[in-house]
Amino acid sequence: MDKVSAPLSARFAPHPALYPGQEPFATHALEVGDGHRLYVEECGNPDGLPVVVLHGGPGGGCSPAMRRYFDPRVYRVVLFDQRGCGRSRPHASVEANTTWHLVADIERIREKLGIGAWACVFGGSWGATLALLYAQSHPERVRALVLRGVFLMTQGELDWFYGGGAGAFWPDLWERFTAAIPDEERGDLIQAYHRRLFSGDLREEVRFARAWAGWENALASIDSEGPGGTHATTGAPLGGFDAPADYARAFSRIENHFFAHGGFLRPEQAILANMHRIAHIPGVIVQGRYDMICPPSSAWALSRAWPAAKLEMIAKAGHALSEPGITAALVRAMDVLGDRLLPARRQAAT
Repeated sequence: MDKVSAPLSARFAPHPALYPGQEPFATHALEVGDGHRLYVEECGNPDGLPVVVLHGGPGGGCSPAMRRYFDPRVYRVVLFDQRGCGRSRPHASVEANTTWHLVADIERIREKLGIGAWACVFGGSWGATLALLYAQSHPERVRALVLRGVFLMTQGELDWFYGGGAGAFWPDLWERFTAAIPDEERGDLIQAYHRRLFSGDLREEVRFARAWAGWENALASIDSEGPGGTHATTGAPLGGFDAPADYARAFSRIENHFFAHGGFLRPEQAILANMHRIAHIPGVIVQGRYDMICPPSSAWALSRAWPAAKLEMIAKAGHALSEPGITAALVRAMDVLGDRLLPARRQAAT
């Protein structure tokens, strides 16, 4: 067990507030092969319990807000921008960029930082997908999982969001999302957008990237009135259907690339089919009851296949990381985990 050198106060009890913002104590430009270089940062306590944060998308990138879910006295928080997005380079690249490249990248980061095992793998939406697949691939390297807005990378989930299910609740925005696609192509919007996001015409790619990103962002929060604000899974500014061009293009191209290829999962690699590999690893699943992007049925199915996990359904919440009930539950989960992994510290602090 890694020890924590910084003194702790008595604040081990669950609480809803985010921790104060903090700057990284170290940043790294990690070469991972295939021409990719990852931005990696470390925050909190250099001697703390190591936690890796997996952002959503794919293609969303991490943000400073994500540092605030962890007690900086307890945790050594590792955040990184996945291939092609955020501060990682090359920007918006889908070459050598698959789920299994990302799983391997997490291992490279762990080895680079000299971490024997992650005390926690923390991820939401696509980050939850990646957390589960990483844990199933390297169960000996994961001591706990904390997940939000579960996405199991199944065709049914893609059909819900890109086939009209969510559109039944947001018909005005669904019409806007589909309007630029000819009628004969609307039977497969992922592929229709794929052709335009990778057309080679930068203006066309940006236009369709903004539409792709705007549709997702608009449905993020239970309080949403439509496009605007910050991205659901990253906290990065989007502006809805007028998202900044560089961000929208990277996010939309990478996400569409993964979804057009079924997450690069073969049938035998399906998450629920492999839960026996991590049945012993404790976990917390935080799920918004009214999540329009990743409906609660996936979180429920995951909890049924994972006896060591606790499902916390947040009554008045959607998908966004920033929603008050979801924020409170995630901070509480990380505090409780720190309490459990550092009993001697807890006793000394009380």
